[in-house]
Amino acid sequence: MKKMYWSLVMLFPSILMAQLNVTGTVKNSSTNEPLPGATVRIENSYKATATDLTGNFALQNLKQKEYAIIISYLGYETQEIAFNLTKDTTLSIALNETSFLQEEVVVSSTRAKKNSATTYTELDKEDIEKNNLGQDLPILLNQTPSIVTTSDAGAGVGYTGLRIRGSDGTRINVTVNGIPMNDAESHGVFWVNMPDLASSTESIQIQRGVGTSTNGAAAFGASINMQTTTLKPKAYGEIANSFGSFNTFKHSVQMGSGLIDDKFSFEGRLSKIRSDGYIDRASSDLQSYYLSGAYYGKKTIVKAIVFGGKEKTYQSWYGTPQSRIENNVDDMLTHASNEGYSQERIDNLLNSGRTYNNYLYDNQTDNYNQDHYQLLISRELHPKLNANLNFHYTRGLGYYEEFKDDEDFVDYGLQDAVVGADTVTSTDLIRRRWLDNHFGGLTYSLIYDATDKLNLTLGGGFNKYEGGHYGEIIWAEVATNSSIRERYYDNVGKKSDFNSYLKAEYKFTDKLTAFGDIQVRLIDYSTYGIDNDQRPIDVEEDFQFINPKAGLNYQFNDITSTYVSYSVSNREPVRNDFIDAKVGEKPKHEQLNNIELGYRVNTEDFFVHTNFFHMDYKNQLVLTGALNDVGSSIRQNVKESYRTGIEVVIGMKLSKKVTWNGNVTFSKNKIKSFEDNVADYLTGETIVTPIEDADISFSPNMIAGSELQYEPIKNLKIALLSKYVGRQFLDNTSNPDRVINEYFVNDIRLSYSLKNVLFKEMNFSLLVNNVLDVKYSSNGYTYSYAYGDVTTENFYYPQAGINFLGGVTLKF
Repeated sequence: MKKMYWSLVMLFPSILMAQLNVTGTVKNSSTNEPLPGATVRIENSYKATATDLTGNFALQNLKQKEYAIIISYLGYETQEIAFNLTKDTTLSIALNETSFLQEEVVVSSTRAKKNSATTYTELDKEDIEKNNLGQDLPILLNQTPSIVTTSDAGAGVGYTGLRIRGSDGTRINVTVNGIPMNDAESHGVFWVNMPDLASSTESIQIQRGVGTSTNGAAAFGASINMQTTTLKPKAYGEIANSFGSFNTFKHSVQMGSGLIDDKFSFEGRLSKIRSDGYIDRASSDLQSYYLSGAYYGKKTIVKAIVFGGKEKTYQSWYGTPQSRIENNVDDMLTHASNEGYSQERIDNLLNSGRTYNNYLYDNQTDNYNQDHYQLLISRELHPKLNANLNFHYTRGLGYYEEFKDDEDFVDYGLQDAVVGADTVTSTDLIRRRWLDNHFGGLTYSLIYDATDKLNLTLGGGFNKYEGGHYGEIIWAEVATNSSIRERYYDNVGKKSDFNSYLKAEYKFTDKLTAFGDIQVRLIDYSTYGIDNDQRPIDVEEDFQFINPKAGLNYQFNDITSTYVSYSVSNREPVRNDFIDAKVGEKPKHEQLNNIELGYRVNTEDFFVHTNFFHMDYKNQLVLTGALNDVGSSIRQNVKESYRTGIEVVIGMKLSKKVTWNGNVTFSKNKIKSFEDNVADYLTGETIVTPIEDADISFSPNMIAGSELQYEPIKNLKIALLSKYVGRQFLDNTSNPDRVINEYFVNDIRLSYSLKNVLFKEMNFSLLVNNVLDVKYSSNGYTYSYAYGDVTTENFYYPQAGINFLGGVTLKF
């Protein structure tokens, strides 16, 4: 199959059947100066180009038909030219400068450009809206290359996550308007805390691999760069409602003032999402908002944004035992015996089916509020120099509540209770574990178009974090020496993170462009207090990283180009790596060396982008099965590991009514050698097994996505969405008994739009997920222990069978 794709890539440029050319020049309408780097694209086509150093462009090998060409350039009004192409044509295009600075400058310092030597995918607002019926943002990105998504509740609402090239969410840098979203201590992004952010998102760029320098946590597998809504000159309103399986619904109201007095604009959104979930009791009750106010001057933008979310989600974190999925009663009873289940919990396990949820307490919920405040300031200091200065603050506060049976008092730092003549050492209780987070700082960038050939960007940021972690017992069946609101553990984490980067892009010729990018990161992290296992913790660490990047892009013609890049990223250990490390051991930082080699072909009706990648890790932190001195799983550095593979992304217009977009990734993901550890509770020793050439967990060797769309009549679109994910290992032992099986899932999407009938626009959507009712799991975990013999237990997160979401959006 790999040979077939490479053959397609090399063959298409030589068999193009188009015959006519469009050439032209793009200039400033006032000064008549050429505009190098302006984008010239054919509407409803895969073909686009950019003007050269003298403002000239060429679109070659076009068919005889009507065209609309769209010309855009930052700081200028976009122009559209329609014409009937019957012979070679030359155009002279004059663009007018806009009356105010454009918002794209806000994210331009951290995004890859059209001809960057970087592997990336971009989604515009239309792409985001296609499936936006209430599911979380990771699910909306499911068709992008090399992505695997999952949902704890099984239906895409609540706790969801994604992996890119096998890298989990803690290794994916996420920014909104260039401002970091990753948690400072865990590096994770909890999308459930930002419900329906997709409805206020203008565009998303996903860079795979290290990518370009960005702000916040290290991009150790990918980065997701989001920009929220940009200026809409005219006032608007929008009401969106959707309903579906598992009592899922989303209600959203948006409105915007348009441009007031040619200077001011205001926008707002309120959303409510609720779902019972596919898994038993895995309900989600989500609320979110987005507010912005902006001043637009000819050379200045000042924009204040506040957005946030409030979530209450019933826990479905435990997963479903393999024995329950396979309906193996004997193994279920063994599992229940090993875990010491009560009769009520045994009955729950035996009678629940695939939708089993371990938790039975009616308020076993996660409750969290998160509010983001951003102040974005952009200023044109000179026609060739733009500056951005952005301030941010995030406030997070919440807890998860859980019932625990037969808990030992000593594990909570409490005395045993004396009841009459008896000493009671344990009790049933309800506890809350709190997070109290403050995260703030600034980001900056200076973008200098020094010459027509040289572009420079100086950027970076400084962020400071302080987070409290503490726990309370709010009820106990047997009381002892605790009081209400007393904290049985309490610790604080503090972190400061400074980074600065310098990027340079130089055009040696109209065909050859080079880029260089170097980033410096300085990190100071400390945490102290008493942890939830009653251990004192005292961590004080600092790191200094230098992350260089360089690449070349060569444009053969307006159809084909190639690029190569080499990038380095360094990443500090996360909170758990420090506090769960064995006594006397300290985790090392990780390093990634990333090579990307790509080839792109863009014609009028076809495109193919192929990319080879090699990601070489030094001291990658992986789970080895080792436990610390209180039994918690820990990660350890492995000296050498790597990911290598090829990605192919294709788009075709098969006819006037049928289009197809697809992607496939083939990869090899290996740890060269490490030691697997299994605790033997009978002897108190650890069974150590050396393993060579092991597969990295959760890293399928093949991922593929497809979207086949048919438009039988105008504005009615029917699409078949397909996703294939190969086998994934649950740990790093390559044990075939510890896997997530491969799965192939198909969805059907219908959409129809009406314009200027009662409303400015009405959109109707129906999304039927998993239309073939495939029984599959998208995530899981495993653990092993020895008590004489070695026992392994696998747990999975089953996803919903056939289900649907339907929605109506009214725009006015």
